[in-house]
Amino acid sequence: TFTLPVMALTTLFQSVQGGVTYRIPSLIYISDAHSFLAFAEKRSSPCDADAEYLEMRIGSTFNGSVQWQPTVKMKNASLPGYRTMNPCPVYEKNTRVLYLFFICVEDKVSECHQIFTGHNKTKLCYICSKDFGTSWSEVTDLTEHLIGDWATFAVGPGHGVQLSCGRLVIPAYAYVKKTCCCFYCPCSCSSHSFSLFSDDNGQMWKVGEMINESKTVECEMAEVFSSDGHSHLYCNARSEYGCRVEAQLLVEPSKGCQGSVVSFPAPAESLQSEEKSTAPQQSWLLYSHPTSREKRVNLGIYINKSPLCPLKWSKPCVIYRGPSGYSDLSYCDDTKSFACLFECGVHSELEEIAFVQFTQNEVINASKCP
Repeated sequence: TFTLPVMALTTLFQSVQGGVTYRIPSLIYISDAHSFLAFAEKRSSPCDADAEYLEMRIGSTFNGSVQWQPTVKMKNASLPGYRTMNPCPVYEKNTRVLYLFFICVEDKVSECHQIFTGHNKTKLCYICSKDFGTSWSEVTDLTEHLIGDWATFAVGPGHGVQLSCGRLVIPAYAYVKKTCCCFYCPCSCSSHSFSLFSDDNGQMWKVGEMINESKTVECEMAEVFSSDGHSHLYCNARSEYGCRVEAQLLVEPSKGCQGSVVSFPAPAESLQSEEKSTAPQQSWLLYSHPTSREKRVNLGIYINKSPLCPLKWSKPCVIYRGPSGYSDLSYCDDTKSFACLFECGVHSELEEIAFVQFTQNEVINASKCP
């Protein structure tokens, strides 16, 4: 493990000890606007049942720096009697529309309670913006049309992705109910990741197939191109087995932790000379997650130059030493740089949500260290 020699942190959401807590960072970069949008849950305490609503900050980039606007309460991202959780944005490049997906959970009903009773109290919703986050539509509730007879479900959290074919993809997971002698048994309820997708610029959404090979929960997805030019949808999912579901080299603390993944074009200088002119664009992956097996500390980034091989992940490069938890990465294609929004603090990872940037070259050079 080594440390990336940056880091200028900017606190975007500050918690208050014993009170207001910000959790679940979500970040998206829109090159059309040269701006970041950062989202987080505002809670009255760290407990998930005490979540209230989402807040947002917009950061405009100029000459390598980011100027952040004041915090905005996402009033439209709500339903009466429900709390808003799990922000997950995706940008549709052709129509220049930003979709913000989230879940609305009945007030004071926890995820554990829904799993125990088998009664889903969660709704699937989104709002959209046609001016890069300045104004937002009214809420759209997709629950009745898309959600199955599950104990509960959630999106992301983190960000969605638009594939090269135009498809919009939102990562999600559900707790699927199973019965024993016609009765619901909570212990047999299993969690599985899947995607929500749209092939018509976000007008109609559908539910993709579930990953049934193993139990998976919070996840993010990325499109990667292999050396033969084929597109693949990569899913990076949380587990409680000491490592990520798809890669044993990516360690997890005992109860797991959300992580983030983004793909980016392989640098031209990394390809052989004959490949530069004949081969299709290949992809690499960048992943962020706490690096400890014991607890949520020392947020690191990992790089994979052969994304279809789970054994090709690099050793972690620490970008924050100390308590750290959930994170969300964003790739800035116009500047060939990355940004990360993550939970961190001195004594607890719930003290603040901070933003940091680093270049593609910094990541690649760090990955070459022994």
